Amino acid sequence: MDLKHEKLSSALYLAQAAMIAAIYIVLTYFVNAIGLANGAIQVRLSEALCILPVFTPAAIPGLFVGCLLSNTLTGCVIWDIVFGSLATLIGAIGTRLLRKTKFVYTLPPVIANMVIVPLVLRFAYGVGDAIWFLVITVGVGEVISVCVLGSMLKKLLSHHVGELFETGFWGESVPAKEKKL
Repeated sequence: MDLKHEKLSSALYLAQAAMIAAIYIVLTYFVNAIGLANGAIQVRLSEALCILPVFTPAAIPGLFVGCLLSNTLTGCVIWDIVFGSLATLIGAIGTRLLRKTKFVYTLPPVIANMVIVPLVLRFAYGVGDAIWFLVITVGVGEVISVCVLGSMLKKLLSHHVGELFETGFWGESVPAKEKKL
């Protein structure tokens, strides 16, 4: 690969990651305005974007940065900013690794958030509910956001994958069989 193509691929990767982060932030702000983005029961529309690593590895840093900035800009405590963002990062990596499976790719963000977020709610925010209750409420929100809405988003985007995610990481073309996810 020549230097010009490598620079173009790097710019595309960065642009995709930045767009995903920006969309994550906007969706979080919207849901935060109606009171669903934070607390024991969270239904973040932005978490539906956690299926994007199925299409592009650029979604991994995009989701991480989007969550980090969203949590910062919506006034979350430092422990939520750090650990909530790490939960999203872990989920995004898991989704990328499981991208060729049916439906199972939706589970890493759900599991990561069910393990990490209840601990953040309990210890960083002092939420008095039992940990198991927080696991359930966070899990329900994640299932709605990722498994239901994210699966719908994946189905919609699958028809346009070639137009939206033509070039993979560092210029690696997306194989034709992967385009029809």
